[in-house]
Amino acid sequence: MASLFLDAVCIGEQTINKEHCFILKLETSSNALKAQSYAQTEIIHHTIWGYFSQRTGLLIKFEDKKLVQMKPPKGNNSAFWETTMESLVQDYIYIYGINIAHSGKTITTLYRYGKSHNHKRKIEESWSIDEVDFNICGLSNETFLPSADLKREQKEQ
Repeated sequence: MASLFLDAVCIGEQTINKEHCFILKLETSSNALKAQSYAQTEIIHHTIWGYFSQRTGLLIKFEDKKLVQMKPPKGNNSAFWETTMESLVQDYIYIYGINIAHSGKTITTLYRYGKSHNHKRKIEESWSIDEVDFNICGLSNETFLPSADLKREQKEQ
């Protein structure tokens, strides 16, 4: 995760869950935005923020905000989609010498607005990681490995 912020700028400090954090902000370059856009879809901006503990250096909070303009084939009744994702990360546990977050809470907001459409949706999810393993034989990037509990359920059926 830290390599994602190599080109980021420190924009300040904030306390999150009693943890003093420094904030790194990364704006997607205009060239990258243009490269990811299409004739009827323009990415207007994309920004991420990482809040890292001053004490441990661990990621405490992650934010991602993206604004996309959807252009109709005819006319100029564009719709804008703004997605915002905020994750609080916690319960770090060392596994084979790597400190891995094992739970958190993510809030995602999807806001659509334009000439005739205004909708806002919000999804909140608390999540946890039960099982971690590395270098799994036969696992490719296109494969998802279900948890041991799911494997047991499948065998029992």
